[in-house]
Amino acid sequence: MTVVVVGIGQVDPDLVVPYLPEDGRFVPDPGPADLLAAVGAIVRADPLVDADLLGRMPHLRVLARTGVGTDRVDLAAATARGIPVVVTPGTGTDAVAEGAMALTLALVKRLRVSTELVREGRWSERSGLALGDLSGATMGLLGHGRIGRATARLADAFGMRVLAHDPFAPVTPPALPATLEQVFADSDVISLHLPLTPQNHHVVDATRLACVKPGAVLVNCGRGGLVDLDAAYDALRSGRLGGVGLDVYDPEPPAHHPLFDHPDVVLTPHLMGLTRRATALTYADAARGVTAVLSGRAPAAVANPDWTRHHADPPRSHP
Repeated sequence: MTVVVVGIGQVDPDLVVPYLPEDGRFVPDPGPADLLAAVGAIVRADPLVDADLLGRMPHLRVLARTGVGTDRVDLAAATARGIPVVVTPGTGTDAVAEGAMALTLALVKRLRVSTELVREGRWSERSGLALGDLSGATMGLLGHGRIGRATARLADAFGMRVLAHDPFAPVTPPALPATLEQVFADSDVISLHLPLTPQNHHVVDATRLACVKPGAVLVNCGRGGLVDLDAAYDALRSGRLGGVGLDVYDPEPPAHHPLFDHPDVVLTPHLMGLTRRATALTYADAARGVTAVLSGRAPAAVANPDWTRHHADPPRSHP
């Protein structure tokens, strides 16, 4: 019997088919009949997987999300049906860390403004453009999970002193443990790598930005809701912040904000974790997770570990 696995969102068949069951049929653009027959699904970040969509896939046994964010997946509905929501932690770690450093370099070296000087024939104005240095500067990390640790290693390689604050994960070398207040007060670059929770929504607000070093740079590759954009814009205009780099927004895609037009702002469309290598690794891990569940084995990582309580025959552990 053919095993039907569907793609929700733009899923490249070449990146998933080699890792699916041999008797599997992958449908990248499923219609109602394909959804009805699907036992597995590989889902991109943007599509909404709600109870209605799950209801159109009554035979679904596993859902794999390419990435770790499950904001647009109804985890409660999936868990109630005994469906594991596979996630792919680690595949984009290095890519996002590199992205955070890329945004940092673009802002500290003022690449956007420098490009405009050359493009517009304003070479004579270069003497008035002050560039910063990473060597000898302090990088402050909010969040010290996989991506935070990878960012710390890169910052250390640039000769930066690294501070980190994480209420859940231990801070390890080369980063030094710091309080939230110390990160804001002592850092030349503040890089965000926290998940979005009610407790840290707008963790970067007007009150905390009033405490940063004048000219500090703020980079967000975590979640858009971590930053109050109005407060960041005010801090930029006052000179309290020297630059802002954003890869994430709330919502996505974002409505236009005046911050986006500031010359010391660099923007990317939630792309830093989608390098060629990271994308291939993410798809492969998602497909492996689907295959594991359909083969009766435990997936490597799930967002809803309680799913087994609602499943009559939970997968076996890896041998």
